[in-house]
Amino acid sequence: MSVLFEHVTAVTMDEERRILKDAYVAVEGSRIASVGTQRPQGAFDRVIDGAGKVLMPGFVNAHTHLPMTLMRGYGGGQDLQHWLNDFIFPAEAKLDQRAVAAGTGLGLAEMIASGVTCVADMYMKTGTIARQIVEAGISANLSCGGVYFGAPEDFSPETCGDCRNQIALTEEWHGANDGQILVDASVHAEYTSNPPLWRWMADYAMEHRLNMHVHVSETASEHQACLERWGRTPTQVLDQYGVWDSGRALAAHCVYTTPEDWAIMSKKHVSCVHNPWSNLKLGSGVAPVPDMLRAGVNVALGTDGMSSHNSADLFSDVKLAACLQAGVRRDPMALSACQALEMATVNGAEALGRDTGVIAPGKTADLILVDFSAPNLTPCHDVAENLVYAAHGSNVDMNMARGKVIYEKGEFFTLDLERIRYEVERYALPLLFGSNA
Repeated sequence: MSVLFEHVTAVTMDEERRILKDAYVAVEGSRIASVGTQRPQGAFDRVIDGAGKVLMPGFVNAHTHLPMTLMRGYGGGQDLQHWLNDFIFPAEAKLDQRAVAAGTGLGLAEMIASGVTCVADMYMKTGTIARQIVEAGISANLSCGGVYFGAPEDFSPETCGDCRNQIALTEEWHGANDGQILVDASVHAEYTSNPPLWRWMADYAMEHRLNMHVHVSETASEHQACLERWGRTPTQVLDQYGVWDSGRALAAHCVYTTPEDWAIMSKKHVSCVHNPWSNLKLGSGVAPVPDMLRAGVNVALGTDGMSSHNSADLFSDVKLAACLQAGVRRDPMALSACQALEMATVNGAEALGRDTGVIAPGKTADLILVDFSAPNLTPCHDVAENLVYAAHGSNVDMNMARGKVIYEKGEFFTLDLERIRYEVERYALPLLFGSNA
């Protein structure tokens, strides 16, 4: 199908970070065909009038746990370790495939409606998540979050459940639907595993040319305990076992990373995924994003799970990412509006190895329309300022993923929202929390 967006303000996020007024963006199939201020020749299957709207790359949510939408707000007011051990892990132990599908569908609906076109998701029962995402139409890098608590000397990939999960997930889903689904290797975290799993996962990623996804230095206690165990930070000890050697990796959180860590990350193409809302809500701290950027680390943006964030609206994370650094450092330009947008678009695409995040010919047509006639976006003296500091997910008028419109003016075209609600309310919540849920 061919689509032409006309008379639109295009926030391209290209190398010059151009913002084109009264622009024309043509889409052919799943790719952007042309971008400019002159109408391209030829007929189109659909012409969309973009007057009063901003067209921008769809957001890349580079670290999330979609099924945890079922636990939105559950166990609030706890630090990470108490929250996980006393609330989240017991609830997750009750999850089955049907409940995971329901939570995934709910999370996808919220993300799609607020402008997300690509995610990196780490969770259990990952094949079920993959099926929901294929139907929804966005792209995803999926991982199972490898965990191993056994004695190192007893480790065997034949008996380690997450090794088997990794193999099965890769064989069934890596590259599925013309690359809509990519599988990443994963270590949940240094503190939930040990060296034999790290080495096996690193070797598997190298052999199958997979990216890597790991939680890194999220809390002070996690970071300090690792130093006491190994004499090295999580980034450094995982590097010792080859975890970062497969070519591209996601390191989620990075709140307590060090200059020595950043040197490794920059050299090994390890992207930090900043999760500002989750880190603040759990009292974990503030990641040193400007320092990482200056050290050459690619920094992307994520919401983390809805259980710790409570919202999938990545616009709120873009705003917080910029404001947080300005406040902490007492510098209004500690992180500029443009840098905040980069984290949610082009940097996220780089982190996931996706040919998206930019409005340019040949790029994947992951695009969102933002309605700038809304009261909260009027007037507009600076498009980037409005997007970062004033916009929110409800301003998204349309979501196009891989060249297909999947959401427009409040209507989902790939999700059955009523069915999702039924599954969540009648099945998943009673399963996890009892009949009074």
